[in-house]
Amino acid sequence: MQVKICFYGFTGLGIKIWPMAEPEYSLVLTTFPMEGGLEAFARTLVDERLAACVSVLPPMQSFYRWKGAVETVSERQVIVKTKAAQVAALEQRVQALHPYDVPEFLVLDIEAGSPAYLAWLNESTGQESPG
Repeated sequence: MQVKICFYGFTGLGIKIWPMAEPEYSLVLTTFPMEGGLEAFARTLVDERLAACVSVLPPMQSFYRWKGAVETVSERQVIVKTKAAQVAALEQRVQALHPYDVPEFLVLDIEAGSPAYLAWLNESTGQESPG
């Protein structure tokens, strides 16, 4: 169980502690190389209902250490919106589809959002309705 601490008032004298609910929704960050395959990757995640939306940011330069050397590459940041319950399946699919040996896979819990958006996210990542 996680515990969240909230300070309130201007004096800092009060502390309120309550257990956090398990997150229902998550943002997943990954990166993707510039050379081909990104559109198919993103569409597959949405088609398979592992993601409600895959957002692709403009090209960027990444600098990192790999096998003892500092490398640089042009790539794109990818933001995946999904249900927390889908994260394990999403990670497996990203590993299978991604061209990197060790793709970035960082999960951020969504604490709150507009009810309409979260309802859409839930519907978009759920079982497909027959008909």
